[in-house]
Amino acid sequence: MFTIKKDSPVPIYYQIEEGIKESIQQGSLKPGHLMPSEREFSERFEVSRMTVRQAITNLVNGGYLVRQRGKGTFVASPKFDRSLQGLTSFSEDMRARGMTPSSQLVSFSTMKASQKVADRLMIDVDEEVYEIKRVRLADGIPMAYEVLYMAKSLAPKLDKDKLLSSLYDYAQQDLQLHIAKGKQVIEATNATKEEADLLEINEGDSLLLIERQAILSNDRPFEFARSLYRADRYKFSIEINR
Repeated sequence: MFTIKKDSPVPIYYQIEEGIKESIQQGSLKPGHLMPSEREFSERFEVSRMTVRQAITNLVNGGYLVRQRGKGTFVASPKFDRSLQGLTSFSEDMRARGMTPSSQLVSFSTMKASQKVADRLMIDVDEEVYEIKRVRLADGIPMAYEVLYMAKSLAPKLDKDKLLSSLYDYAQQDLQLHIAKGKQVIEATNATKEEADLLEINEGDSLLLIERQAILSNDRPFEFARSLYRADRYKFSIEINR
């Protein structure tokens, strides 16, 4: 374990933070390793728990550590780097990484389209739409929480069983619909209690919010979705040419 220098002008919380970070980078702390508790760190370095908490929180926010409720704080696995170039479904993305995608259906209902949903789907207000709420998992680990809207007229026979796998696969193979392009907007947000419970994280943890429109080859929107990705598991990248 690294040491700290209390007579150094460098803040102690920062020394702890950098010591843990260096141990992770050198491989002495590996992904999945259970970290000592705040109390154990506090006793080991003879510093306050508040000092330790600041260092640990910074490392969690930086993606080096991940908290799991009721279990402790662990060294994080490398984040999935998802390209913003090209439109792929969650299932396609996970399969490309050699992982098994799955979905946990939270709710599935029919409702009248609000003005916002109608605008995104290019339909009339009050037209019937599906509201689908799912947790998306990879190898059984919750990765994202998705709230999706789709005009009922596009898939009048859609049922719960079809929502446990890829909706894009269903659209293209069963409905013979070709998803040609999409529009995405990404924002940062924090998990509500409901979202945290579904994603097995702590309330207030960082999330990446993506609003997406998938558009068919005839320029009709197929879906409007709001997806919340765990920021401790995901990062997005894009290659830009000048």
